[in-house]
Amino acid sequence: MTIAPDERGYDELDLSSLDFWSRSTAEREETFAVLRRERPVSWHPAPEGVMGRPESEGGFWALTRHEDIASVSKNPKLFCSGQGVQFQDAPPELLEASQSFLAMDSPRHTQLRKIVGSAFTPKRIAKLEDTIASRAATIVDELLEHSDGDFVQLVCRRLPMAMIYDMMGLPVEAQSDLAEAADLLVSANDAEVRAAHGVDDPLELMGKAMFALLGPGLQIAEERRAEPRDDLMTSLVQAEVDGQRLTDEEIGAFFVLLSVAGNDTTRNTIAHSAVALTEFRDERRRLLDDLDGLMPTAVEEMVRWASPVLTFRRTATQDTEIRGQRIAAGDKVVMFYESGNRDTDVFTDPLRFDVGRDPNPHQGFGGGGPHFCMGNMLARTQLREIWRRLLTVAPDFEVGEPSRLTSNFVNAVKSLPIRLDR
Repeated sequence: MTIAPDERGYDELDLSSLDFWSRSTAEREETFAVLRRERPVSWHPAPEGVMGRPESEGGFWALTRHEDIASVSKNPKLFCSGQGVQFQDAPPELLEASQSFLAMDSPRHTQLRKIVGSAFTPKRIAKLEDTIASRAATIVDELLEHSDGDFVQLVCRRLPMAMIYDMMGLPVEAQSDLAEAADLLVSANDAEVRAAHGVDDPLELMGKAMFALLGPGLQIAEERRAEPRDDLMTSLVQAEVDGQRLTDEEIGAFFVLLSVAGNDTTRNTIAHSAVALTEFRDERRRLLDDLDGLMPTAVEEMVRWASPVLTFRRTATQDTEIRGQRIAAGDKVVMFYESGNRDTDVFTDPLRFDVGRDPNPHQGFGGGGPHFCMGNMLARTQLREIWRRLLTVAPDFEVGEPSRLTSNFVNAVKSLPIRLDR
């Protein structure tokens, strides 16, 4: 059943170029809608990215329907993560230093995930609620000192950055620089970002960002070996897997992964939510009229609407089929969460931001299965508290047109002008 890649015809619709990923969500949805309706499993050329578009990479199967994304996510034996999870491959040394258990399969994945997962249980997050609420209040109150500014810098990036680095035990004075490095690591495809840092080569920018993260991370790890504390970094340096302590390389990869994942999802969901609440004013008024009652469903809708992580891929471990389409062992299968979150088979009127949408089986934290986002409870709590505070003290805020990051991985907003009616 194995098919030679050159025997497959590439789909006429573009999901591979950076031009496609520089478009708005609404523009990309026009393409996804056609694929969901006519060709929910389609074959595309290797994506353009930090390494150009090397022919040796071959192509990938695009999954655009909610049902198929969920099915692949929940079947790790047939669709594995151990051969890479990024839409496009990067140099092995970069992947090894940043992906940690994200790009592993069981049993190693399960063992390593448990180490970090203990810090993200509902019980542990519940203990952090007062701290999160207090930080959110401080951030919003400081926002009120401005009549206008960049919402991303003033609000979006601050709460998730502070919480994830506090949990890891990093000093406050180091947090901003580390968050900046984490941002750069997923921003290398954006020409404007590279120009701002005086770098032409995307890989050079990624390398600099990686170095800026790993150095301080490993330094804190060494300090925790000597003086343990009640934080996540101490848990990492003391953990044992199969009777052995984690290596510096493994701890470093954990640190990089948590730096990126702990910041991007919440930060970008806050930004996209501000745009949605400005565009859908009737939904903002509806939420304001019943803030406590609608906040739980509003938060889920914010994550669906933002789809903060755009893609992940899996690799078929054996010949199989999806919707009658033959998939050969070794083929790359890419899940497009933004498309799954707008699937009309699952969501009524998905192009409307609906703060009361229920049920809302969005795939903003992944499609389920063993790689479902373990930080989802932390993200939900942060979103709830930042929006409860902001809508209480500044219900009439207005945001302008967002500056979007060109990326096929994270649905990021670089900047977002905000005006406050004081």
